Formats: sequence, C-alpha cells, structure tokens
Amino acid sequence: MVRIDAAIQHDQESATDTRQRIKAIVGASSGNLVEWFDFYIYSFCSIYFAHIFFPAGNTTTQLLQTAGVFAAGFLMRPIGGWLFGRIADKHGRKTSMLISVVMMCCGSLVIACLPGYDSIGNLAPLLLLVARLFQGLSVGGEYGTSATYMSEVAVKHRRGFYASFQYVTLIGGQLLALLVVVILQQIMTEGDLRAWGWRIPFFLGAVLAIVALWLRKSLNETTDAKTRSHKDAGSLKGLWKNRRAFVMVLGFTAGGSLCFYTFTTYMQKYLVNTAGMHAKTASLVMTAALFLFMLMQPIIGGLSDRIGRRNSMIIFGALTTFLTIPILLTLKSVTNPYVAFALVFAALLMVSFYTSISGLLKAEMFPVQVRALGVGLSYAVANAVFGGSAEYVALSLKSIDLENVFFWYVTIMGLLALIVSLSLHRKGKEIQL
Repeated sequence: MVRIDAAIQHDQESATDTRQRIKAIVGASSGNLVEWFDFYIYSFCSIYFAHIFFPAGNTTTQLLQTAGVFAAGFLMRPIGGWLFGRIADKHGRKTSMLISVVMMCCGSLVIACLPGYDSIGNLAPLLLLVARLFQGLSVGGEYGTSATYMSEVAVKHRRGFYASFQYVTLIGGQLLALLVVVILQQIMTEGDLRAWGWRIPFFLGAVLAIVALWLRKSLNETTDAKTRSHKDAGSLKGLWKNRRAFVMVLGFTAGGSLCFYTFTTYMQKYLVNTAGMHAKTASLVMTAALFLFMLMQPIIGGLSDRIGRRNSMIIFGALTTFLTIPILLTLKSVTNPYVAFALVFAALLMVSFYTSISGLLKAEMFPVQVRALGVGLSYAVANAVFGGSAEYVALSLKSIDLENVFFWYVTIMGLLALIVSLSLHRKGKEIQL
C-alpha cells in the first residue's frame, strides 16, 4: 500500500511538473509570436501608411525612412542581443523577458497612435524611427533570452521537442500577421485601410504584448543569486573565455539564418519575379508551406532528442550544400503551383533541422553565467549580417543578371554550417543550471 501511495504521489508530482514546464514554455515563447507579428505587420502594412509618414518628394523624410529600416532591422539587433543578454545573465531571464515585452508593447502602441506628416511634420517620421529603434532592440534581445530560458526549463531528454516551440511561435507570428492583413483587406475598403485601418494591427500587437507580459509575470526564474553574481555574469570578458563556442555559433548561424530568410521572406518575391508566378498564387503557396513548416518544428525537434543535435545540424548542412542549387534552379522554371509548393516545402523541411534546435544548440554551448549573452549576441550579429541581407543580396545579383551566384552563396554558407557542425561535440553538452 505504501508503495502504491508513493507511486501515485510521484505520478501527481510528475504531472504537476510537466504542466509547469509547459506553462513556462508558453510564456517564454509568447514573446516570439508578438515580436514577429509586429515585424511582419510593419512590412505588410507599409504600403498603406507610407504616404502618411513619408510624403513623396520630401528628401528628409525619405532618408529618415531608410535610416529607420536600417537601424531597426540591422543596427539595433546586435545591440539588443548584447544589452538583454547582459540583463538576463546578471538580473535573471524573467526580468529580461519582461522588459523586452514591455518595449514591444510601447513600440506598437506608438506606431498605432502616431499622427502623420500633415499634422506634426518631420516629427512623424522621426517618432516612427524611435518606435522602430525600440522594436529593434526588443527583437535583438528577445531571441537569446527566450531561447536560453526555454532550454533551461525543458525536460531532460526532451529539450529538442520543447525548445522547438520558439520557432513555432516565430513562424506563427508571421502567419498571424498575414491573416490579420488578409481579413482587413476583405472587410475594409482600400481607402479606409490607407486612412486609418492600418492602425488596427498595431493596436492588436500592443494587446498581444500585454497578454505576453501577463503570461511571463508568473514564470519562475531559472538562475540563482550565486550565478547572477558571478564575476563573469553577462560580461564580454566572460564571453571571451568562451570565444571558440561564440565563433562556432556565428558560423552555423550565418548559414542557418541565410537559408531561413532565403526560403521564407525572399521566396515569395522569387516566385513572382523569377518564376513569373502570380502574386496571389505565390502568397497561397507560401502561406501553406509556412503553416506546414511551423508544424514540422516539434517533430524535427523531437527527432533531435533521439539522434542528437550534432547529427541534426550535419543533416541540415549536408542537405543545404547539395540541394539548394537544384531546388532554386527548378523553381526558376516551375509553372505548376503544386510543384512549387512541394519544392518550397522540401526546402523548409531541410531548414527545419536547423530552426527546430538552433536556440537550444546555442544554449548548450555556453556556461550559465554568459549563456543568454552568448546566445543572443552571436545570433543577432550573424542574423543581421547574413540573414537580414539575404533579400538585398539576392535582388542585387538578379539586377545585374548574376542571380545564380546567389544560389552558390547560399550553398557555400550551408557548407560552412556543415563544417562547423562536424566539429561539434559528438555526445553534445547537457544544460547546466
């Protein structure tokens, strides 16, 4: 009887522990959904509000627009990775994630309420720039801290499965943004969307950020006071002691980010501009492919728990090296949308071997006192340089009739990821708390 009671109590404790971990994963990953929702809403809605903040013929505001996109999308991400990584390592993961989500909320709310150029002149694009700087900082800091937290709360031997939900919510944010815009396009006129309807998604983004804040307030901290007071906690000096891991993360993140952006954000333009597909058809193809891509993350993440993170990354690097050029060359002349969907999904399935475990793999390579800083800064730098520039590089090479060179560029970066993956620890590293 005593043994039966003990077994029941153990099962109850296990069930409670599992619920708490799932709650922690949901709370941590919720910020990713909001981050990427805000990122893509700005992109999707820009055609409706550009005339409000950047009137044609005004050189000053056009320059501010360019500077804002650059600063928010590229410059601020590495700064955010460093700043929030330091906060997470010195003051706790929960504190960092709470600050990040508050900044998201503020950025979206400012854009939603911001008067146009006709009302406040050059202050309009300037304040839009400030809001985007806040969002850029938040985006840069969100990934490293949430990836670190999710890797630390995940159940041992199932960390690949649990950590994969970071990209589930990341892709989900993109799909949600697309869905909101499509719904607004169906229920509102073009004139209303351009006049005020574009503000609705930004208000929604602020509300979602508040929900994420509420979810994160109840999270348990994964580091202790001793770790946070460590002399190397959150410091660049401490990160320097782990420079080999930092360089390795830069290497496979450069290839992973480039492939991710190539087959997600750039792919829709590629199907239209290169393959000659109708824009609406391309949108449907990408929406369906991205939805399945999102569902694949836990499956491939769970597979990594069985075959190991190193083997998952080797599969990604090898497939990218050998299949990128054939897939992109075939898509060049594809006319059947179902064939295009199959090829795009095959490419995204290939990328899933990286995306599903990318945050966890990085976290496993750094000690706890500099883990958030190491993950966040290395990702932000590689993502800004290689991922964020993917579309610009591809279109620039296409404009001078050297589009195929971009295919080789992606292939070479995939080979780099493969080489780095081969040098990873064969048995992997266990998260130390």
